[in-house]
Amino acid sequence: MLIRLGHSPDPDDAFMFWGLASGETDPRRFEFEHVLQDIQTLNTWALDGKLEVSAISLAAYPLVQEQYVLLPHGASMGSGYGPIVVAREQLSTADAKDVEIAVPGELTTAFLVLRMCFGQFRYRAVPFDQIIDEVKSGRADAGLLIHEGQLTYEAEGLKKVVDLGEWWLLETGLPLPLGANVARRDVGAENLFELSDVLRESIQAGLDNREEAMEYALQFGRGLDTELADRFVGMYVNELTCDYGDEGRQAVRELLKRAEALGTYERPVRVEFVG
Repeated sequence: MLIRLGHSPDPDDAFMFWGLASGETDPRRFEFEHVLQDIQTLNTWALDGKLEVSAISLAAYPLVQEQYVLLPHGASMGSGYGPIVVAREQLSTADAKDVEIAVPGELTTAFLVLRMCFGQFRYRAVPFDQIIDEVKSGRADAGLLIHEGQLTYEAEGLKKVVDLGEWWLLETGLPLPLGANVARRDVGAENLFELSDVLRESIQAGLDNREEAMEYALQFGRGLDTELADRFVGMYVNELTCDYGDEGRQAVRELLKRAEALGTYERPVRVEFVG
């Protein structure tokens, strides 16, 4: 059975799927085709049900919940850290609300959490890997950074305004769930259970063979050195990635409950995991 597996060309996603890419993980009766796209594209594709399995922003899940179900693993979740708003000069959060912020897309969880933190603000969507340059050049007053930008902004001379992961932890006491892996419901219940097992085994294989998985992941580091790439992977591939657990599931429900209260979705949110 062909499974098109969509994920970002990032070290953490690559690390998770090293097991399948390397042959370390038995694919069983599935044939996997890795489809690499940025998260905003994957979110948009999920609206059309394009791929059987995909990484998406958790904020986008309620928009695709009729077609997709959450896998109980593969989460990008950090406790006390997350997307960061930066500027060229030190800004208070009050000042940052009054300037234009370059954001990585309206369907991203980072954008949703910034709405929760800031309320109303001016923004402009920019590809995530161009946001640092937008801010440095002055084309944007501030920027919302995801992925490796969270680790490299200081080296680029930018100042932190707020870390949304820190804000969320203080607000809720919970880790911040950013990304999720989903599977299309029409794959079929029996297939979904087995498919979920294979994907979980791939994540575990990376954790069990960290050196080899990191060597593979570095191909997707976009200029990160070994130390920074290892740090980035450690931030977002952890025990909550193998299984959300009670805390992770609570964090998902809390985030989407708050999003619903903001009027983000037209339909009631239904959080459902495989198994």
